[in-house]
Amino acid sequence: MTRPAWALSVTDLFTIGIGPSSSHTVGPMRAAVHFAEQAASYGEPSRVICKLYGSLALTGKGHTTDTAILVGLSGWLPDRIDPEAIAPLVTEIRATQSLKLAGLYDIAFDPETDLQFMMGEFLPQHSNGMVFEATYPHGKPFTATYFSIGGGAITGDTVVAQSSNIALPYPYTSGAELLAICAAENLSIAEVVARNELAFRAEAETTAFIDQVREAMMASIKRGVSLEGVLPGGLNVKRRAKAMKERLEERGPRIDPSHIFEWVSLYALAVNEENAAGGRVVTAPTNGAAGVLPAVIKYYETFVPGATKEGSRTLLMTAAAIGFLYKTNASISAAEMGCQGEVGVACSMAAAGLCAALGGTPGQIENAAEIGMEHNLGLTCDPIGGLVQVPCIERNTMGAIKAINATYLALNGDGNHIVSLDAVIETMRQTGEDMRAKYKETSLGGLAVNVVEC
Repeated sequence: MTRPAWALSVTDLFTIGIGPSSSHTVGPMRAAVHFAEQAASYGEPSRVICKLYGSLALTGKGHTTDTAILVGLSGWLPDRIDPEAIAPLVTEIRATQSLKLAGLYDIAFDPETDLQFMMGEFLPQHSNGMVFEATYPHGKPFTATYFSIGGGAITGDTVVAQSSNIALPYPYTSGAELLAICAAENLSIAEVVARNELAFRAEAETTAFIDQVREAMMASIKRGVSLEGVLPGGLNVKRRAKAMKERLEERGPRIDPSHIFEWVSLYALAVNEENAAGGRVVTAPTNGAAGVLPAVIKYYETFVPGATKEGSRTLLMTAAAIGFLYKTNASISAAEMGCQGEVGVACSMAAAGLCAALGGTPGQIENAAEIGMEHNLGLTCDPIGGLVQVPCIERNTMGAIKAINATYLALNGDGNHIVSLDAVIETMRQTGEDMRAKYKETSLGGLAVNVVEC
């Protein structure tokens, strides 16, 4: 799959949306909205069908891709719809066998026949493929193909990147180039990102967006630790965050190192239980890895003496800089890279961000990012039942802890190290390409077939 050729912004990397999957829920919902608006511009269709291919077909029902398509065709974007409104809307569509296309035209739509899972069929460009077609009483049908390439981003022959003509003051496509810019201009990595963002919008708007992302992350932790019950999907996975929080609070002051370890795990657990339930989370860089960055930010703000709001902004901006490198040179799609492209990338981003917030040099930050990925290489994506639950939820706790460990390892060095971030990103890309398809979000191998669903 061709990587993004346009300039990347923090708004491309962080998206406030809904669970459980950025590539299987957020991306397809955006594609459906895009198609619905275009189809409606030609008039009222007599029929609309959608065909899902590759990983979207094989694990789509577990990832609620079918729900995402129905909601998207109805005109709702992931950051606009209330998660609580989704189930009633889908129930009504299935009961009436009709939907309001793009919020404009009432059309017949039977999910059993008009939403087709093309099991075992893959489009050559990407594992997450979708083909939509609208037919009209008079005139030619309108067809559009989309690919959900990770993190909620979509490409297709009718999709035009809004930032395709943006010229950045400090463009970079490698870690080496980024470090060279920092040295030549005497800028931190976060400052390089901030200056590049000026090509998209005013500084105050970017700051407001970063603050909004942080608030949404903290809100997902807060909601995640407040709820009980069983997660949807049929695996009967119980929410654990609320009970875990209560047990930790009973232990008193957070001074024991193992206590801190457990709190960080709790933060990540809470976010990904919320994601699995279809709640509001931030793709960072994906939904399957949505708990890593929030947990590390919460660690910084709770346990690091002298933590500041500006430090949290630096953390997120620096994390974005590293995320851009993965999106440009490899992929953040588990359907292409396995989970090394999701939790692995999130761990790398979080390690870099925390290192920056703690005063690390650009060299130490690059080292932290490299360590974060190096020890996630080869991580497969084999969700049981096609659900973002097992092993995904616990995997985020491991990613958060690894990120913190990577930060302090890097801070104990001077930034010089054997393996560069660029080398580890290229290794991840090669590993992902060599990884068999059954280990890349298809639920055809690994834990998905060796653990009996109950």
